[in-house]
Amino acid sequence: MVHVLSSRTLLRPTDPERSRAFYGEALGLAVYREFGEGPERGTVYFLGGGFLELSGRSPEPPAPGLHLWLQVADVAAAHEELTAHGVEVLRPPVREPWGLVEMWVRDPDGVRICVVEVPAEHPLRYRPTI
Repeated sequence: MVHVLSSRTLLRPTDPERSRAFYGEALGLAVYREFGEGPERGTVYFLGGGFLELSGRSPEPPAPGLHLWLQVADVAAAHEELTAHGVEVLRPPVREPWGLVEMWVRDPDGVRICVVEVPAEHPLRYRPTI
């Protein structure tokens, strides 16, 4: 069995500075650590219970099937803030049939990001039988 102590998602952006501006300024993710020097230096952001690392450079955007899922306390407030920062909103907040309130945005390389609010009554938060 693999004993995992920590984990992170690694992104190799096509334009590291542009991606750092998106994740650090537009999304407002807090920096966990930075390493290296110059425009391709690595930056690791806190991502709730995990981390998002931007490092290196890729000649192509990440695989089209890659998506991030970010839970927030208030998706309507996140929508206002992200719109004010010029983030491309693919779909504004909508309560889905499964009960979550989801908004979809895109990073500069096209990575789709689901910004989700879990309502208080949703089973992910509250299960009366447990």
